[in-house]
Amino acid sequence: MIKSINHIGIAVADLDASIAVFKKILDFKDIHRETVLDRKVHVASFKVGDVLIELTAPTDDESPIAKHLEKNGEGIQHIAFETDDINAELVRLKAEDIRLINETPVPGAHDMQIAFMHPKSTNRVLMEVCQPNKNH
Repeated sequence: MIKSINHIGIAVADLDASIAVFKKILDFKDIHRETVLDRKVHVASFKVGDVLIELTAPTDDESPIAKHLEKNGEGIQHIAFETDDINAELVRLKAEDIRLINETPVPGAHDMQIAFMHPKSTNRVLMEVCQPNKNH
């Protein structure tokens, strides 16, 4: 079952420059940074209320974010919804004829398992389901 919006992913070309812009706008204090090697991205995230804003920059030209930037430019890339059972959620979505990019969960930022839905079946919005690993 979908519990909440976990984060909004924003594709950026220059992570440090983007952090500076968002810091001016949202005046956040704490920022989390990590590199997700499997996804070939650098991530910087901060909370706005209960929702994370996740700035994501490519580590190389083969990154999905690099391809997104090339095609669409910077901006909102995806919305992630948290679930307490990602495997059951993927089964449910598939039964609802939602096309999945990831048929099984893959490792994501913030020590979570993630899976994306294809925008062709979600009104052109890239959506993700995510589940924190048990050690949280």
